Order: sequence, then structure tokens, then C-alpha cells
Amino acid sequence: MSAAISSLASYGSDSDSENESESNTSTEQADPMDSDAMVHLKPLQSGSIMSLAVLNSAPEVAVKESVETGTHLDPTLKEVSYNPTYETLFAPEFGPKNPFQTQQMSAPRNMLSGYAEPAHVNDFMFEQQRRTFSTYGYALDPSVDAQQITTTSYIGAVDEAEKNKGLTVFESGQKKTEKRKKVKGGEAADIDHFLGPWAKYEDEKNVAKPTEEEKKDLEEYLAKRQKRGKREEESPAEEKTILHVKDMYDYQGRSYLHVPQDVGVNLRSPDAPDKCYLPKKQIHVWSGHTKGVSAIRLFPNSGHLLLSCSMDCKIKLWEVYGERRCLRTFIGHSKAVRDICFSNTGTQFLSAAYDRHIKLWDSETGQCISRFTNRKVPYCVKFNPDEDKQNLFVAGMSDKKIVQWDIRTGEVVQEYDRHLGAVNTITFVDENRRFVSTSDDKSLRVWEWDIPVDFKYIAEPSMHSMPAVTLSPNGKWLACQSMDNQILIFGAQNRFRLNKKKIFKGHMVAGYACQVGFSPDMSYVVSGDADGKLNIWDWKTTKLYHRIKAHDKVCISALWHPHETSKVITCGWDGQIKLWD
Repeated sequence: MSAAISSLASYGSDSDSENESESNTSTEQADPMDSDAMVHLKPLQSGSIMSLAVLNSAPEVAVKESVETGTHLDPTLKEVSYNPTYETLFAPEFGPKNPFQTQQMSAPRNMLSGYAEPAHVNDFMFEQQRRTFSTYGYALDPSVDAQQITTTSYIGAVDEAEKNKGLTVFESGQKKTEKRKKVKGGEAADIDHFLGPWAKYEDEKNVAKPTEEEKKDLEEYLAKRQKRGKREEESPAEEKTILHVKDMYDYQGRSYLHVPQDVGVNLRSPDAPDKCYLPKKQIHVWSGHTKGVSAIRLFPNSGHLLLSCSMDCKIKLWEVYGERRCLRTFIGHSKAVRDICFSNTGTQFLSAAYDRHIKLWDSETGQCISRFTNRKVPYCVKFNPDEDKQNLFVAGMSDKKIVQWDIRTGEVVQEYDRHLGAVNTITFVDENRRFVSTSDDKSLRVWEWDIPVDFKYIAEPSMHSMPAVTLSPNGKWLACQSMDNQILIFGAQNRFRLNKKKIFKGHMVAGYACQVGFSPDMSYVVSGDADGKLNIWDWKTTKLYHRIKAHDKVCISALWHPHETSKVITCGWDGQIKLWD
């Protein structure tokens, strides 16, 4: 214990020797108790066999002389026994020089890009010089006093600075020469000739209308703005017809529109057959279209003629009985024909095509009677089935409207504009007092005739678009081909409710408007599909009874003959029309 105290005392005396000049007076006037206190240490000093270096366990301490001689602090020291200066504490560490360091890296710097000298520039002046440098290529040196600016005070493009006399982007340069003067003769400064701020320019001309070239340029510009590109040909395609039979009239003077009576079925009878059967085999193919067939329609009431329209821009009339010949071809559309519709008597029919025209044809002579267009694509067309309204028809257009035309005047008499998408189908219900329309907006709307506000709107979150709708033979149901691969049945008399018990599934039609058909006795439902198959369901049980591979491509339509027990007509995108029995 006494040895440890002795070593501490000697350490204290050594450390006190550093501050001799500061503590001379205190050691000379020591208290007499100090000498007595040191008496017990004397045996240790005389008889110790251990060196002080072994006993001294205190950390190494920096002494003041080392700093005074100019050396830096050793960064490994644990304790400093004096108050070093700021420069001493924050002096850089000494070490071996990096041989790979460039001159730029070894130069002193206070920011990442180098050394920035302090200079006060307010925000406006800084932004002014920055923009001037980016525009003209020169800027004022911030270290130069504002009182002593010369041409050498600029950095960057000094020649440009001399040329512009040091102008900044915010200062006006040379005055622009006046190109146009609102003065008739004389200088603008001449107050006698000044005609006021609203006077015409000297070179201004009064032109009543643009020239032909300007007019053409203006039309092209407007067409581009409306994203129409080049304007469509407004003049409809030239109509012509081809008769494919030798004689148009028979020995009694009857045309092919006359209903035959020697086919084994009473085609004049309004009654449907009592019992229908499933078709089993193909008995005939009508081929003549060079592209896919879009739609087929049977002659009203009798069904002894078949009308077809195709993507080859042609419409053809075929015999259903006898030799089943092609009777006449109607040519008059420049693009694919989308839909066709017979009048009540069958003497006339309408055709709607992608050339934006609807045409009225004479079924017997092939003459085009009239043309209708509103510069939009018609997707479906329907005559009003009432006998006293045979001069009116409606068409569902690509611009979300249903347009009603009068054949006698050729003018639009009504527009039903409530849908939010292109109109796909129009179907008359309730003794032709109302009609149902479906659209790409996935809704079904019911309209009163000639009233442009829908009184019934059916749209559910789960509903899909229904691009094909067929009314049942008894007029009670609407069969709608839904794009989720099922046929939905809606009531067609009062509330137009979905019949959830009658949903026909098992076919693939997503993306195609495959027309649905009913058997005359309401026993079966028929429809084509995307694979070219003919599907037949039982109406009561909704079971898929029969499936026939009918076409190589999409089977787009299936019609059950209204007077036959088992005859079904199908058409497809392979250009063929087939009869099944």
C-alpha cells in the first residue's frame, strides 16, 4: 500500500514540475503538515527494488513542449493534460502521402467540386447571371467590385459580352425594327398620320373568303384536329344487280317472290308445327360468298327465300326449296355489309354497311330505291313491324344513338340518345309498341316508340355486353347472347326481368355476336359459337342436347325455319350457308 502511494506521489511531483512557474509561491509557503505527511514515504524511496516505470500504471499524457515544438497530437493518446488550441485538435492527421492522388484531389477544398470562396450574392442577381450564362455564354465575375466592371470582368464568352455590352437576359437589347406600321404613309413617330391603335396595318388586305389552296389547307388541318384523317368518300358506291336465273317470271307471270305451294309444307299457314325434332345431318350448302357471311334473314311469313349479307360487300337472295339456287346478287356497298332487314311484305329490304350507308332495295328488281346516312357506321337496322308504319325504320349507330328515318322524305325524324356505347341490337316487343336495344355499355334499355327517353334501364355489375338478341316465337321472351358465354332470357312483356332459371351454357362465344334461334314450338334453343359448332339446348331443362360441327370458322347465325319441324339454317365466317335436317 505504501509503495503505491509513493509511486502516485512521485507521479504527482513529476506532473507538477510542468507548471513550476505557475506554482512557485505555493511550494515555498507549504504547510508544515506536508513534511510530516511525507515521512512514511522515505523508506520506500531508499529501499525499493522496483522501478517507477513498472509501478506507473497511468496512461500516456501529452506534454505541452511537444506542441510548442510544432508536432501534432498523436491520435492514439487517451488523455491530454492541457488545453490545446482549436487548430491543434482539428489539424489533419499526418501520414504517408498517397502517390495515386491527383493534384486536384490533393488541393484544398471545402465542397465536393472544389474550393468555393465566400461571396455574397442575392437571389435575384445570382439567377440573373445564371440565366445570362445559359443564354449568352457569359456572366459577371462575382469577385469583381461593382464599381470597377470592365470587359475583363466577365467569364465565359468574353467576346459575346463585349458585343452585347454586358447586357443580361433581363435587360432590353437593341430596339427591333418596326416591321409593320399602323400608319398610312410616313413614319410611326409622325403624330399627324397616326390613325389610332385599332387602325389597319399598311400591308393589311381585305379578303372576303380564303383562296382554294387556303381552303384546302384549312380543311386538312381541321380533319387532323378531329382525328379523322382523310375525309371519307361522301358519294355512295354505284349500285348494280345480277340476276342468276334465266327467266325472272314463270309462265304465269309470277316472280320468285311468289310463295310456292308444291313443297310439301303449307307456307301460307300462320300456325307453327306441333312438334319439332333435332336436326341430324347437312342436306345442302349455299356457296357464293367469297368472304364471311354476316347475317341471314328468311322471307317474312313464308320463309321460302333466304337473304344473306357478307363481308365481300354483297347481298344475295337464295331459294330455300326446289333447286335452292342463288336468284339475285345486290351490289352497292363499298365495305362489309353488317345487317339486313326485310319489310313486312318482303318486297323491300334494308342493308346497313361499314361504308356508313343504309340502302333500301327492291327485292324483285334489285333496284336501289334510296340511300340514308348520317356519317356514322350503322350496326343494326330494323323496319317498324306495324303495317301503318312501314315507311319508318330505326338504326343503331356507332355514335351511341338510335336514329329513326322516314323513307318517304329521307330525313331523320327522331333520335334516341341515351346509350353510353355503340348500339348493337334493336328488337320490337309488346305488339310493336316498344323496342329493346342493347349496347356496348353492357346495358339493356326499353323505349316507347317515338319517345326518345328510355322508360326501362337494365344494367347490373355482373352483366356483360349482349350483341345479339332474338324474340321468341310466342313473343314472351328475349334471348340475349351474353359475352360471358351464356344465353340470358329476359321477359318481354311487362317488367323485363331476367329469368334466372333459364340460362343456357356450354358454348364459347366471347367476342362474337352469334345470333340465337328458337324452334317454332318453343322446344329448342339454337346458337352457333366461336368454334363453328351448332349448339341445341332444350328450352324446359336448359340442357345442351346436341352439338354439330357446322363450319370451319365462326358460326355467326342459326335460324330454325318457322314452318319446318327440323330444318335449321346456319351461316359462318367461312363464307358458307348450310341447311340441316
